This record gives sequence, C-alpha cells and structure tokens, in this order.
Amino acid sequence: MRYTIIIQWSEEDNCFVIFLPEFENVMQPVTHGETYEEAFHHAQEALELLVESALEDGQQLPIPRKFFQVA
Repeated sequence: MRYTIIIQWSEEDNCFVIFLPEFENVMQPVTHGETYEEAFHHAQEALELLVESALEDGQQLPIPRKFFQVA
C-alpha cells in the first residue's frame, strides 16, 4: 500500500500518535503506540483494516497523495 503514515509524538497523550491523511473520513489520529516501532506496526494494521473494509463495502479507495517531492 502506498498511503501516507504520519507518526507524531504527543506530549498530551505521552505516546506516538498516527494520522492517515488520505483517509479523511476516519477519526484522526487513528491509532497510537508507546514506541515508534509499535506505532508504525499499529498504523500498518489500521491501513490494512481500512482498505479491507472499503473493498468489502464496495467503496473506492482514496488516491495516494504526494505531500512533498524529493529532488
């Protein structure tokens, strides 16, 4: 999957929180983790579930976006 995963430290929650910007119709942040690695793992799981659910419901998947270009 070529979707964007944003992992950001939250002082308020004292953990890493995950945003999936292409999935605007889903409550954000979508998941979290105590470590960066755990947060990334949870992000992958959340993406798989979102894609699976959309396909099962006959919904179109969001188009992956580029947020910045590498020169």
